[in-house]
Amino acid sequence: MSKKRRTFSAEFKAQVGLEALKGIEPVHAIAARHQVHTVQVSQWKKEVSERLPEVFGQKPAVDPAQAIARERELFEEIGRLKMELEWLKKKLARLGVEERRGMIEPKHPKLSVSRQCALLELPRASYYRQPVPESDENLQLMRVIDETYLAYPFFGSRQMRNWLRLQGYRVNRKRVQRLMRQLGLEAIYRKPNLSAPHPQHRIYPYLLKGLVVDRPNQVWATDITYLPIKGGFGLASKKWTEG
Repeated sequence: MSKKRRTFSAEFKAQVGLEALKGIEPVHAIAARHQVHTVQVSQWKKEVSERLPEVFGQKPAVDPAQAIARERELFEEIGRLKMELEWLKKKLARLGVEERRGMIEPKHPKLSVSRQCALLELPRASYYRQPVPESDENLQLMRVIDETYLAYPFFGSRQMRNWLRLQGYRVNRKRVQRLMRQLGLEAIYRKPNLSAPHPQHRIYPYLLKGLVVDRPNQVWATDITYLPIKGGFGLASKKWTEG
């Protein structure tokens, strides 16, 4: 009776040949463990070493229709993301530095602070810079500038600088400009086209025209201003009546 010949699967041959190719165990030990002849192990090892580059050289078959559809989806996604990014940048242009600084997430797992600053169009120096409060000398100067402006509202930065120097303050025009800008002060002067209204501006009627005020609490008026206080400025509201 003849002995039946053994057959081995491709997965088994690849596994044994790969073990022999690694060289961790000798060929006879691998053959004894898998119960095969050493000649077969050596042959499988040779086939694995020769045909291994083909594995990396082969490319999976791609359906042309699926590739075109996938490419179209990717281009649409890129276009949509570009449009959304441009829209977001237009909205961010209305925000100030402090608002953009508040949007930074230093512990974001994927976006670094540098990348977040680039997306928000915020210089990194503006993010890391800590605002310094005004010194006592500048607060005193701001108080003097405010009091002077109430008396001479037509003073600009040059006239304000000259007047402060006459009072004994050693300041230059840039410093006066910055403090006046911080206070929201601007010289009152004649500007062009002040009497030309905007076409869409609503014209409100003057309700007191032809009205005779002859009793108390008949007409009310209000005004809002700011007053210098210790450490800064505060808003004040005032109401009065005519009659």
